[in-house]
Amino acid sequence: MNKVNQILEEKVMPIAGRIAGQRHLQALRDGIILTMPLIIIGSFFLIIGNLPIPGYTEFMAKTFGSSWSEKLAYPVDATFEIMGLVAAFGIAYRLAEKYGVDALSAGAISLAAFLLATPYQVPFMPDGATKEIMVGGGIPLSLMGSKGLFVAMIIAMVSTEIYRLIIQRNLVFKMPDGVPRAVSKSFVALIPGFAVIFLIWAARLIVEATPFESLHNIVSVLLGTPLSILGGSLGGSLVAEAVKMLLWACGLHGANIVGGVMAPIWYGAMDANRIAFQAGEELPKIFTQQFFDIWVNIGGSGATLALVVTMFLRARSKQMKQLGKLAVGPAIFNINEPIIFGMPIVMNPMLLLPFIITPLVTVTLTYIGMSTGLVAKPAGIAVPWTMPPIFSGYLATGGKVSGAVMQAINIVVSFVVYYPFFRMWDKQKLKEENDLELVQTPAASDDKEAAL
Repeated sequence: MNKVNQILEEKVMPIAGRIAGQRHLQALRDGIILTMPLIIIGSFFLIIGNLPIPGYTEFMAKTFGSSWSEKLAYPVDATFEIMGLVAAFGIAYRLAEKYGVDALSAGAISLAAFLLATPYQVPFMPDGATKEIMVGGGIPLSLMGSKGLFVAMIIAMVSTEIYRLIIQRNLVFKMPDGVPRAVSKSFVALIPGFAVIFLIWAARLIVEATPFESLHNIVSVLLGTPLSILGGSLGGSLVAEAVKMLLWACGLHGANIVGGVMAPIWYGAMDANRIAFQAGEELPKIFTQQFFDIWVNIGGSGATLALVVTMFLRARSKQMKQLGKLAVGPAIFNINEPIIFGMPIVMNPMLLLPFIITPLVTVTLTYIGMSTGLVAKPAGIAVPWTMPPIFSGYLATGGKVSGAVMQAINIVVSFVVYYPFFRMWDKQKLKEENDLELVQTPAASDDKEAAL
């Protein structure tokens, strides 16, 4: 165990610490998180429009008219279909904050650059035609949403790097002291803003002269497709989970670090399922953000709900009993920092093994269930990750009982994996407590005799 701790401390932690502190990954994570409130709001309307209640559709049509579902989709489209737009602003804003430059100006410039990189063409089907044609003059909402996430990420980081380099080299317009601060800031952003817009404009013209036709197409082919294949495969998902747990083992927030890299892939898959779900079509994706939040990591990273419940019900040592009482409430809402740092799991080889193995098992089992059709796939509904299990599995699949059943199976499997390791750890803690009592009892007797 000491050797494992030494390897973690000397080899893994320095590398993991540098990754965790990387400002671009932090900005990527924090910028994409900015889209979450909107997605959850849109998911509420998505659930209302697709409640699995017999006669519900007929009742709504009689009450609100035949186009009720179309009108209910307005807020869904308004929130999901600007995912890339919000990310372009949010990532640039957060990265500029890391550099200590004006974040608001950086976000606005990135937003303009993202729109500049997007071809203003939308598909249109004329009456009597059999094939869609592309019509200019309209902003394609599909590229403003999840399909534009990769372009939004790249442009946000590139534009902010250009912006901060020009600012830090003091190549800006300086206004007199009497000019209001807000006006002065806007003029400071003038030269870097022009540089960003000019470069993105030039890049767009160059790409349009190639078979790729747009920056969105070239990014999709060279970056989006390979990463989507990796993140959408069982092997890639297992690697992502293993890395996540290893980072947690070093005391770093593995979910945030890995999520910053994988979020564009998993959010894009979520939105693809959402579109198919609204259209009543077969759901194309299995590995989405909800797949990991709802089915894999029940109780928090490492699928620790079963461990906490076991601790609460079966612990013999006083320390584990008390910790179980404190941790069971948060664990129901998928918050497990109390046991990660209090048990601890961090830097603890005895508990690190089941902590890594359990989510790998739940990933595999859930994948088998969904790929065979025994379990419904996630329907693109962004159920909050803090929602308790069973409820979350039911809602995330659009009201399918199989989603809740899969969660129950994963909880039982998690218990089977964790239990023997927990018994060893609890036994060790009980022995430490008994040894401490034996040491303290003679000392207390000696004190009484001395007092007499």
